[in-house]
Amino acid sequence: MDIRQAKYGLGDVVRHRLFPFRGVVVDVDAEFANTEEWYQAIPEDIRPRKDQPFYHLLAENEESYYGAYVSEQNLLPDAENGPVGHPEVGETFEAFDGERYPLKMDLGLAN
Repeated sequence: MDIRQAKYGLGDVVRHRLFPFRGVVVDVDAEFANTEEWYQAIPEDIRPRKDQPFYHLLAENEESYYGAYVSEQNLLPDAENGPVGHPEVGETFEAFDGERYPLKMDLGLAN
């Protein structure tokens, strides 16, 4: 199987290609790793391939904040539109630097 390199990394700000929301990447799956029920709920005409990176986002739209799971083919870079307002961003990341959110170094992930 061809192992693809993820286009986006932790802290990158992205927007959905089809739907009006954006977010910051908090985790990446090398390929689809959600439930089959979730996958089948996506309308067939816009259902993404499973053999690509999928991203966990702290997402926002005009009405709310939430978690989203999005295929790489449906994401576009969006840092030019500034920081993401999701209230959980500060738990994992430093302040937005104009391009991305640097990871906090005090998360206890080392060792």
